Amino acid sequence: MSAEASRIEAERHPGLPARLAAAAILNDIVGKAHSLEDCFSPGAIPSRLQGLDPRDVALTRSIVTAALRRLGTIRKTLGEFLDKGLPRPVAHLEWTLIAAAAQILFLDVPDHAAVDLAVRATRLENKSAPFAGVINAVLRNIARGRDKILEDSDPFDHDTPPWLAARWRKTYGEDLARKIARANRDEPTLDLTVKSDPALWAERLGGLVLPTGSVRLLTHAPIAELPGFAEGEWWVQDAAAALPARLIAPAPGARVADFCAAPGGKAAQLAAAGAKVTAIDRSAERLKRLAANFSRLDLHADVVVADIVGLKAQPFDAILIDAPCLATGTIRRHPDIAWIKKPTDIASLAQVQARMLDKAVELVRPGGVIVYCTCSLEPEEGELQIAALLRRNPDMLRSKISPHEVGDVEGVINNEGELRTLPCHLPADDPRLSGLDGFFAARLIRRS
Repeated sequence: MSAEASRIEAERHPGLPARLAAAAILNDIVGKAHSLEDCFSPGAIPSRLQGLDPRDVALTRSIVTAALRRLGTIRKTLGEFLDKGLPRPVAHLEWTLIAAAAQILFLDVPDHAAVDLAVRATRLENKSAPFAGVINAVLRNIARGRDKILEDSDPFDHDTPPWLAARWRKTYGEDLARKIARANRDEPTLDLTVKSDPALWAERLGGLVLPTGSVRLLTHAPIAELPGFAEGEWWVQDAAAALPARLIAPAPGARVADFCAAPGGKAAQLAAAGAKVTAIDRSAERLKRLAANFSRLDLHADVVVADIVGLKAQPFDAILIDAPCLATGTIRRHPDIAWIKKPTDIASLAQVQARMLDKAVELVRPGGVIVYCTCSLEPEEGELQIAALLRRNPDMLRSKISPHEVGDVEGVINNEGELRTLPCHLPADDPRLSGLDGFFAARLIRRS
């Protein structure tokens, strides 16, 4: 079928363009290691969303997110119905199958619609058209076997990449590792950091105040339409991500640097607390988002585009390092991370983190505070990173975090007085009200 004929066919069948986009984006993410956020950003290259209306974009994202969250289960299921796999010339049909299976198993999409549109997508190319019958049969088998497939699916054994499962088992033990994997399957929470009076905003927005001070909502309404957004009374920030900045507790007027500051949630906390904030990031584009957020919030920061390691500045009273990391603590929020990150990434990221820590030691005044944090579950990027810094720099001391500083949440302070939240912490009966991003944070003081 020609490109023009394919375009006409897609236009004739509502929902087909969204399915085509979902399959292409899944290939971009899992096959080419593009991030989920980049694929759905306005300037995405290649853009798979061109010509789609907002409803189709939302459907595309729902399909892709569900497929990534349960990719192991879907691939295991497809393997049971495709004994010999797909021939190399039509290997790309795997993404059509994965997108359709995600709809059948995990989304509120009629089975016949998911199957029909996958078959139509297969027929758009001459080389794949002969396999339309195979696609039809496999997807109908999945629909018939849905209950058994879901019953047998395990979040740790099937939907966690084996290398990550092995690491978590070694680091956290079997029970906690399985709880982490189970939490990663849930829809992510929606948490806000408010400038003042969390109880008032929880009441106005129909949410609840967490022990940590964040406000957690159940709504699916567009963020920008919620009361208080336009007025700059709050910003979206996971409850765990809001903890590191609170550990600094800056005095009014204190000079505080935020390394890797964009998009600005932690910098906003520091500015709202009265600190004189220098927000530093190497990405000018990301700092534009920070500036826009600060404008809405009516907060001020000195914005600096710079590579942290080469930064020259007068000593700061405190420094917050939200270091680049593997981000495995945010898989619930960013399910692509499980499939685009590799174990070999850890060593290179750990080197970057160590250089940032050394730079912070150089730039903090005697008696000043450094808070280091990552949204990673990997000890090389957290506990081991701090232990290594203390070995090579005797001027630095741990300042232990007390439970009351983090809302007395059970089990989040380790034996060294460092913060370690896990996705399974802060449980609740309703998954939308349960859990935290996985975060590590340590507070250090430079000897006077």
